[in-house]
Amino acid sequence: QVQLVESGGGLVQAGGSLRLSCAASGRFFSINAMGWYRQAPGKQRELVADISSGGNTNYADSVKGRFTISRDNAKNTVYLQMNSLKPEDTAVYYCNAARVVSTPPSARDNYWGQGTQVTVSS
Repeated sequence: QVQLVESGGGLVQAGGSLRLSCAASGRFFSINAMGWYRQAPGKQRELVADISSGGNTNYADSVKGRFTISRDNAKNTVYLQMNSLKPEDTAVYYCNAARVVSTPPSARDNYWGQGTQVTVSS
């Protein structure tokens, strides 16, 4: 089992910044990919950004140039630095751990955090 604990959400004015953190704990050998997804009211959950254990990153077009994902493998923590925030970034942000190799081995390899609210006022 893997537990993901997110922090750093809140209310910010348009143009402001927030930094989200997500720490993974539990019994696992490795986490291949960690990422952030978001879900706004009435919309489907969408990928914001993800990062592999080797540091390869992937961003949604809507956040490129404004958001930066990073990862500290020693701390099993992933971060999302969000700059130049816009009202349309308002959503619940979820941390995801994918292709997890658990110990002892488990068929389950994908985990979600509980979500953290990000609200950007205009």
